[in-house]
Amino acid sequence: MRHCINCCIQLLPDGAHKHQVNCRGGPHHGHQACPTCKGENKILFRVDSKQMNLLAVLEVRTEGNENWGGFMRFTKGKRCSLVFGLIIMTLVMASYILSGAHQELLISSPFHYGGFPSNPSLMDSENPSDTKEHHHQSSVNNISYVKDYPSIKLIINSITARIEFTTRQLPDLEDLKKQELHMFSVIPNKFLPNSKSPCWYEEFSGRNTTDPYLTNSYVLYSKRFRSTFDALRKAFWGHLAHAHGKHFRLRCLPHFYIIGQPKCGTTDLYDRLRLHPEVKFSAIKEPHWWTRKRFGIVRLRDGLRDRYPVEDYLDLFDLAAHQIHQGLQASSAKEQSKMNTIIIGEASASTMWDNNAWTFFYDNSTDGEPPFLTQDFIHAFQPNAKLIVMLRDPVERLYSDYLYFASSNKSADDFHEKVTEALQLFENCMLDYSLRACVYNNTLNNAMPVRLQVGLYAVYLLDWLSVFDKQQFLILRLEDHASNVKYTMHKVFQFLNLGPLSEKQEALMTKSPASNARRPEDRNLGPMWPITQKILRDFYRPFNARLAQVLADEAFAWKTT
Repeated sequence: MRHCINCCIQLLPDGAHKHQVNCRGGPHHGHQACPTCKGENKILFRVDSKQMNLLAVLEVRTEGNENWGGFMRFTKGKRCSLVFGLIIMTLVMASYILSGAHQELLISSPFHYGGFPSNPSLMDSENPSDTKEHHHQSSVNNISYVKDYPSIKLIINSITARIEFTTRQLPDLEDLKKQELHMFSVIPNKFLPNSKSPCWYEEFSGRNTTDPYLTNSYVLYSKRFRSTFDALRKAFWGHLAHAHGKHFRLRCLPHFYIIGQPKCGTTDLYDRLRLHPEVKFSAIKEPHWWTRKRFGIVRLRDGLRDRYPVEDYLDLFDLAAHQIHQGLQASSAKEQSKMNTIIIGEASASTMWDNNAWTFFYDNSTDGEPPFLTQDFIHAFQPNAKLIVMLRDPVERLYSDYLYFASSNKSADDFHEKVTEALQLFENCMLDYSLRACVYNNTLNNAMPVRLQVGLYAVYLLDWLSVFDKQQFLILRLEDHASNVKYTMHKVFQFLNLGPLSEKQEALMTKSPASNARRPEDRNLGPMWPITQKILRDFYRPFNARLAQVLADEAFAWKTT
């Protein structure tokens, strides 16, 4: 039979306990229960105002009845040995407490030193304003990570030494057509001259009982979009043009694209911009058609499915096309040359960077770089497209990305370990391949536990600038947008040549709260460890420097954020 005495020494802040609570075990029930411990068998102490937890368990095995009377059946020698052992344990504990050796425990504790504070780098009695300059008391884990910094720095130096921003070889138009024969057969070379958005009329051969969205893949694979398409069905037949006994529907592509990056404020920009009466977005905020759906990627973890044809993508702009059609019909009766001012936008944050599907569909090149990129096809159809990019400090972007997409066990420790692993994988690739080959390497991107590559803005932007003119881009920083929403939105209006808003409309657009902000449970985890931040700053520094050089704006170096 067993009798257990559980003595849990838990060090609490001042004032948490005003009464001594004795160790309880066996048949002794007359002791006072601590309200903080909620009746658990614990002794509570304070040691130098520090929070610590220590569990010491003493088990005494007997063969008699389950009471303390069994203890008396020990021989005198055994009882003396037991008492002597308890005295030795007490002396060891007292020696530890009096010596002030707080960093190591002679008996290992199964508890952490309390939960994470709201800021892992902010300790008791430290002024929050001082944390930007130096973190005087980091956690034990953070200290151990600091010791690993020299070895991680060697990995970063190895990567930096191999960075080379080379010019990519552009594909010919004929090569693009061979890859996407159907797309080139559907989208025409020229668009309506009196529409700001690229639109055209195509014949619709169905009857009035035909469901135009019956086979649309967005409807088939997602219940979320079915209500949207129900509304489209009801409006469809009222927005057809009729000529020579035939029916024609207006088809449109976006006039502008918000192409990236994820966790950089694209959702907030989208939510504000769609309040402008001249702006109409796709029925789905992020269709991800150019980067994923046209290859049959619904969810990356599910592999490839049937490819979404371009018609399914064009269906997403039917609501906007209906309004443009009405405007064109009204203006044709009055002024044939009047320009329709409605512009269509699309805001898939994967458009700028995600080319992971290329290895499944395009012949591999000799150097491991993709022969075709998303922008090659967009430019083939829309050489005058306008492109908006929202960026943020890539270090903070990565942590936000981790908090948003990680499903469990999120912590500053876990993030640090994943960053270290991702850096090692990236270096292994850079030892054998070019920078561009590694950035677009599908196997590597799927293997990295955090999306380190998404923050390499300079690589992606330079590849986009190889096909589009710099004047076709509006590059914004989330930091600027967050500090002055009104100024940012005015820059967007000017870039898109949008008309002015009324005072009420502008107030609604600029004063609404930020969209897609960090969830409360994620905010409670606090920031990343300072050493993790330092490692990531070292890694992203040469890429940020190149970006600032290309844009002629040192703000994009994120030296101070």
